Amino acid sequence: MRKFRCATAAELAGDPLEATAPPADLWLLVEHAGPWGRHAITESKLQPSAAIALAAWTTASRARVALIRRPGAAHRNRKSGRWYLADARPGREGIRSGTYTDENQLIDVIADHGRHGEPSAEPIYLVCTHGRHDTCCALRGRPVANALARAFPHRTWECTHVGGDRFAANLVMLPHGIYYGQVTPREAVDLAKQYQAGALDLERLRGRSSLPAPVQAAQHHARLASGETSIDGYPAVRIDQTAPTEWRVLLAAPDGRPVTVTVRAAARAVSRPLTCAGPAHDRFRIFELVDLRR
Repeated sequence: MRKFRCATAAELAGDPLEATAPPADLWLLVEHAGPWGRHAITESKLQPSAAIALAAWTTASRARVALIRRPGAAHRNRKSGRWYLADARPGREGIRSGTYTDENQLIDVIADHGRHGEPSAEPIYLVCTHGRHDTCCALRGRPVANALARAFPHRTWECTHVGGDRFAANLVMLPHGIYYGQVTPREAVDLAKQYQAGALDLERLRGRSSLPAPVQAAQHHARLASGETSIDGYPAVRIDQTAPTEWRVLLAAPDGRPVTVTVRAAARAVSRPLTCAGPAHDRFRIFELVDLRR
């Protein structure tokens, strides 16, 4: 019997990618070659005091911690390495970088991230290869990470779970927190080059981690309608929740004119797992376009 693979099922079903980037204003990347446990922070043999502090920070600061390693790196339990702290908020995008020799030093990094490390001008490409969390991430992620590493060896990292296993291979570009899903090795390098040029690929785009899901959905529909692909195009000016599942989002078009997009959230039930180890029946959220006015 052929094994079920959530990413294959989602691709065949045409699950929508847009507005699926999980929330994260800040990203802490910690070099840790492995092994990685299913729950990266608490089950990867980090020092308990550091693990507790990092887990608390992710909740208090709308942040995400990802363990990273170079593609093809031998798994070894090393207690030192490089860290990166990325701010993905619009208008504040930036990366700081440093090294640690004791994991408890990471507590100081998250306590005052503007004081530690040095600014880094290079973007970072993260590819989820977290096989302990979901098999699809390893099977689909590693070839993408290898392809990117050949072109951008100093910018590419494998990483732990970033959310949305069924969209593997998942690629995150920092500092903006741009999410791409269902990425193939052939596409990965082109996506990176577009990102360097300040542009987006609308077909693979899941959204931006520092924006609420209704804003991600509104930008998606505005871009589709206009063909605008710049990263900074259509910034959100205002968001109003007009009903329990409906939002009206005011965006600024590249020419300065306002665009109002109304989107409605709906639950879609499916008779299949959304992760390789998930329940047989599940549901996920989609955003429907209600209205778009220039």
